[in-house]
Amino acid sequence: MYAITIPEPGGPEALVWDEVPDPVPGEGEVLVEVVAGAVNRADILQRQGFYDPPPGASRYPGLECSGRIAAIGPGVSGWTVGEEVCALLAGGGYAEKVAVPAGQLLPVPEGVDLRQAAALPEVTSTVWSNVFMIAHLRPGETLLVHGGSSGIGTMAIQLAKAVGARVAVTAGTKEKLDECAELGADILINYREQDFVAEVKQATAGVGADVILDNMGAKYLDRNVQALAVNGRLAIIGMQGGAKAELNIGALLGKRAAISATSLRARPLEEKAAIVEAVREHVWPLVAAGRVRPVVDREVPMSDAAAAHRVVEESGHIGKVLLVAP
Repeated sequence: MYAITIPEPGGPEALVWDEVPDPVPGEGEVLVEVVAGAVNRADILQRQGFYDPPPGASRYPGLECSGRIAAIGPGVSGWTVGEEVCALLAGGGYAEKVAVPAGQLLPVPEGVDLRQAAALPEVTSTVWSNVFMIAHLRPGETLLVHGGSSGIGTMAIQLAKAVGARVAVTAGTKEKLDECAELGADILINYREQDFVAEVKQATAGVGADVILDNMGAKYLDRNVQALAVNGRLAIIGMQGGAKAELNIGALLGKRAAISATSLRARPLEEKAAIVEAVREHVWPLVAAGRVRPVVDREVPMSDAAAAHRVVEESGHIGKVLLVAP
């Protein structure tokens, strides 16, 4: 098969479309013939040499895909060859074939194009596990999403609205904020021109956000705590703004607030399987009903993954950038 390899870390040009051995499904795995994958920030870090795959995972980038089951490994039941699926991966999505633990497979939701289904596994798993399984967002509460026009942001808006929450978002352009509004966001904050702490406080009559989904990390830590409501929950899922910051414990205590920080890729298989099962139970019916949809900015040939990485690095996209296999 062909796959995107990274012979040496570097810029987008480090991504090389090359012929490699076919994967073989092991115990509890299925082999998926990939139709499409999607670009995530973690892929960029891996390309740069900062985020190695976990032990045992494919060395090729790509944390999600869609396609058709080509073979079934030992110990797998409930799936059939030829079935259309999408999958959460620890690596290997930038390839024509990938071996996937069966617990990380999902059927393609009713009404969703097979290619566009590649935009769903990572964002739905990240949002559902952090915003609902850990932070327990409830109807009537306010969720603040940083990077509202990103793949994760666009999914967080839709899922929060589907359960009856109010949604505030930050984004850097009017176009991106307009797209967030189309998806249901109630409070639109241009982080280049406005202070999100002041805007959230004003929009909530001084209460603040009950849950914050944060991809920035260090840069926003202090202001996120300021923006939290009493009993608020801050879910950190990224470090785009740095890894180290000073935390005002007194402010956190005063709000009786909680901070969680998670990643998805390196979790044990059983934890990822539980998240995927929860997504199938709670999110897939919303997708099938048309209340939640994948947001896709563009499709790029997988062999030209470098171009897709440039788009994501420049933050010139809304939603997901897909990589379409030959």
